[in-house]
Amino acid sequence: MFPEEWEYQVAGPINDLVNWLLHTFGGVFDWISDTVLTLLLFLNDTLDALPWWVYILVVFALAWIFTRSVVTTIVLTLMPFIIGFFGLWELAIVTLSVIVTAAVVSIIIGIPIGVLMAESNIVAGLIRPVLDLMQTMPSFVYLIPAVMFFGLGRVPAVLATIIYSLPPIIRLTDLGLRQVSAEVEEAALSYGATRLQLLREVRIPLAVPSILAGVNQTTMMALAMVVIASMIGGGGLGYEVLRAINRIDVGRGFEAGISVVILAIIIDRLTQALAKRWEPPTTHSS
Repeated sequence: MFPEEWEYQVAGPINDLVNWLLHTFGGVFDWISDTVLTLLLFLNDTLDALPWWVYILVVFALAWIFTRSVVTTIVLTLMPFIIGFFGLWELAIVTLSVIVTAAVVSIIIGIPIGVLMAESNIVAGLIRPVLDLMQTMPSFVYLIPAVMFFGLGRVPAVLATIIYSLPPIIRLTDLGLRQVSAEVEEAALSYGATRLQLLREVRIPLAVPSILAGVNQTTMMALAMVVIASMIGGGGLGYEVLRAINRIDVGRGFEAGISVVILAIIIDRLTQALAKRWEPPTTHSS
C-alpha cells in the first residue's frame, strides 16, 4: 500500500480554482458560449433548411470537380442515400452542423497560430509541447474542462471537439510554411518583397496543400469526437450510437455507426482530393 501520509488530494484546490475562474471571468465564458451557440444554430438552421436532394447534388458536384473520377463520384453520391434509408437524415444534419462549427472555429484559430509558429522559433518552442500534450491526452479528458466551464449541451460538446481537433491544423500549417524552398524565398526577397509580402504572396500559397491536409485531419478528428461528445449533450448520430449502447440495440447502433462512417468517408475523400488539386505539378527528368 502507498503510504497514506504521502497522499495529497488536489480535488479541493482545483474546484476552488474553477469556481474562482467562473466568478471572475463568467462574462468571458458567457460570450464564448453565446458566440459558439450563434454560429452553431445558424449553421444548423441553414443546413436543416436545405432539401435532401441538394446535399446529393453538392456531393456529386464536389466529387466530380475535385476527383474527376467517374467511379469515385458515383460512389460518394450514392452513399448519403444509405443514411436516408436508415431514417437518420435529420440526426446526420445535426452531426454535420457540429462538425462544421468545430472545423470552422479550429481553422480560424489554428492557421494564425501555425503561421506564428513558422515565423518565430520561440513561439514554436512554446506551443509544440502544448500540442504534444493535447495529442497524447485521452479524448474523454477534453469533456472535463468543457463541462466545468460550460455545463452540458451542444455548446460544450462543440468546444470539446474544437480543443480535440485543433492540433493538426496548427502543426501542418507550421510544417507547410517551413517546407517552402529557401531558394524561392531568396528570389522573392531579391525582388524587394517585404516579410509580410513574402508570407502572403509566396509562403502561404505554396503551403496551401499542407494547410488543406491539416483541414482534412482537423475535420476527421472532429468527426471522431462525435460519439464521445454525445455524452455531454452533443446530440446527432453520436447520441444515437450512445443510446443504442445503453439499450444494447445492436441493429440501431450499427445503422448509426455506419452513418458516421459514411460521413467520414465523404468528408475525407473530398478534402483529400481538394488538397491534391493544390499540389504543384511534379516534373519528371528524362
